[in-house]
Amino acid sequence: MTKLDRQNPTVIASAVNSGKTSALAVAQETLVRLDAYDAIQPQIWISRAAPADMLAAARDVDARIGAGEQLPLAGVPFAVKDNIDVAGFETTAGCPAYAYSPAGSATVAAKLLEAGAICVGKTNLDQFATGLVGTRSPYGIPWNAYNLAYVSGGSSSGSAVAVAAGLVGFALGTDTAGSGRVPAAFNHLVGLKPTKGRWSTEGLVPACRTIDCITVFTDTLPDARLVDDVLAGFDSADPYSKPLADRSIKPKRIGVPRRDQRAWFGDSQSEYLYDEAVARLATDVEIIELDISLLNEAASLLYNGPWVAERTAAIQDLLASNPDAIHETVRQIVEPGLSKSAVDVFNGMYRLAELKRQADGLWDEVDLLAFPTTGTTYRVAELLAAPIALNSNLGFYTNFVNLLDMAAVAVPAGIRSNGTGFGITLIGPADSDQALLDAAENYLAVAELPAPPALDLEGKMESVKLAVVGAHLKDMPLHWQLTSRDAVFVGAFETAPTYRLYAIADSVPPKPALVHSEDGVAIKVEVYELDVTAFGSFVAEVPAPLAIGTVTLADGSSVKGFVAESRATTGAQDITVLGGWRAFIDAK
Repeated sequence: MTKLDRQNPTVIASAVNSGKTSALAVAQETLVRLDAYDAIQPQIWISRAAPADMLAAARDVDARIGAGEQLPLAGVPFAVKDNIDVAGFETTAGCPAYAYSPAGSATVAAKLLEAGAICVGKTNLDQFATGLVGTRSPYGIPWNAYNLAYVSGGSSSGSAVAVAAGLVGFALGTDTAGSGRVPAAFNHLVGLKPTKGRWSTEGLVPACRTIDCITVFTDTLPDARLVDDVLAGFDSADPYSKPLADRSIKPKRIGVPRRDQRAWFGDSQSEYLYDEAVARLATDVEIIELDISLLNEAASLLYNGPWVAERTAAIQDLLASNPDAIHETVRQIVEPGLSKSAVDVFNGMYRLAELKRQADGLWDEVDLLAFPTTGTTYRVAELLAAPIALNSNLGFYTNFVNLLDMAAVAVPAGIRSNGTGFGITLIGPADSDQALLDAAENYLAVAELPAPPALDLEGKMESVKLAVVGAHLKDMPLHWQLTSRDAVFVGAFETAPTYRLYAIADSVPPKPALVHSEDGVAIKVEVYELDVTAFGSFVAEVPAPLAIGTVTLADGSSVKGFVAESRATTGAQDITVLGGWRAFIDAK
């Protein structure tokens, strides 16, 4: 194993069981990983096992293997979101004033330990699992593992980063509104959210107890399946547990949101990557566009309806006795639950039952759904400036799933230009967990996705890629406006074949106008990268009728770039046939 490469539970367990390595060796190497990453993001942890305790647990696993046991998770290091009890660790739910020492481990943690896994520690989270962002914790903000300027996603933020950074083989999270899926997408991971009741929630600090699920983050689908094999099953100690069942589905029809109902929040990269994912799915199934308005209405019940009162019920004593101990944004979300009446709750239950009956009818039209996991991502600074509105955007495609008793698995579907992940989520009816894992494996087998980029270990400077088409090209009159801002040349590219190029009349120095047109051609451009401050000062100097917009390149990716208002073509010479500004200048 190479330091900071992801750990693979299936490989580790096989090696330990076969004697090719030992649990002790894995634990020792894990401690090296932990020490190395502490310099980057110590705040992904709320508490950690003492090294001596980890090594002792590893020796116990080796002794069991030596005695002839075969353990499905032998020696695999794992982490647990700190709203799930593990004996020997405090449970805080992200709130120091709430902390307690549990009498024992939650059912899921006990099963994992019995299966030979070794608990590394408890991970940071959006306080009381209230958020999809990872920015709502007094223990610090876990950043995205691939770009430290961006959110990791929440509420299971620390768990996702611990897996993405290669510190553990898998990590438990929870999911009420998408917290086991959103962080998976942003950190290039698999996030399995099982059917409600498939995994016990005994020992979980509830967010919304009737719809909470414990989840897992892994690097691969076989690893997620391995954890499910250990954890799935009825638990009489959990009143919401149910007998294990598996629904056999061979998907031939996959539902996607109707194009006019897809929300991208201005993120053209996500839109492009989703279209690519759907095209890959379409190789062996029929894609059916669905009206998702009923799913949107169900989702609105979670925070805009009476279900917010269930979050309030989970922390009502602390809210009454010590409200200042609750994170300001979390308190702003849960306090309105105090004003919800029993009538509100029952009316909400009735409406949800109606919506669920309608949603169940979707399975007559399609076998599974394939939705974007999120429509966009955000920088940490953006979330801190608008914590509730932007969080809501991230839940657009996730909030309805548990309310409507569906299962889901989030998988990678591409890389944004900033290094963060884009993902899709396959969604099915209750008890379709195994079928979803099968479908996800089929998708990834044909997707041929690039490997995740290098981890951000130093903090990438926030930057913007800018396409220039005319006077700012290298050796052109205004190129100095880039070099004076330390712009870095990325490369020479062509646009998508949907642009026309004009030489603006009476412009000094001569400048072109790039105009989007369906009867256009590919135009040569140069792409440069500037830090966001330099980019902002550059944009401020762009004169009308030129402007900075979004330009689509030939490979389908998008960058910022020069575009033009329609008045720029008045009296202008159409030079589209030349394919670029240099050819026009050379021909003069």
